[in-house]
Amino acid sequence: MTETSFDRLHPEVRRWIRDEGWIELRPVQDQAIRTILGSDRDVVIAAATAAGKTEAAFLPLLTQAAGREERGVSILYVAPLKALINDQHRRLDLLCERMGVSLVRWHGDAPQGPKQQILKTPHGVVMITPESIEALLLRRSTDARRLLGSLDAIVVDELHAFLQGPRGLHLFSLLRRLELMSARRPRRIGLSATLGDMGIAAAWLNAQAPMSVDVIQPEGLRSP
Repeated sequence: MTETSFDRLHPEVRRWIRDEGWIELRPVQDQAIRTILGSDRDVVIAAATAAGKTEAAFLPLLTQAAGREERGVSILYVAPLKALINDQHRRLDLLCERMGVSLVRWHGDAPQGPKQQILKTPHGVVMITPESIEALLLRRSTDARRLLGSLDAIVVDELHAFLQGPRGLHLFSLLRRLELMSARRPRRIGLSATLGDMGIAAAWLNAQAPMSVDVIQPEGLRSP
């Protein structure tokens, strides 16, 4: 019997999907699970608002994170707005709790308790703004290395917001700094509902090898 993308997910992820009442995975989620679990390449996930992009990225990434024994945060989620981080935290909180994976918001308005706890035992997922990444690197460089020095993946939400302008250059530089302090390059996964030129998005995610970036869209999977 052919293994489905659902079959490849961690058992607790599968139970969560059933408990949520999902009848089936959406096409973008099916493609993303196969792609993310099938290679270590960078990925652009481009689909309409409410198409399930967040789950498309996190269901396979959390499947991988569940078996991780290495100390340090596994997944860094970067978003342009605190409100978006808060919303996505609510969306993923129950799933991460059931899997025993920490999910911590790291921005100026987020509670301090979870931040202090993850600094003591770095693991799981951190959800952060570019400005908070910079503050962490500048003011707490030792903590930043302990926390973010062994990332498996960086998820950039609202990728289109970072493709041009000073804020995009700022985040591009910050991600490069994270790479330089890591023993290995974390894979990058970009999420967006309003991308036009997939080639530009791929080049932003991986300037050295844009043709190696997989692009997932509802109508199919292709590389630019």
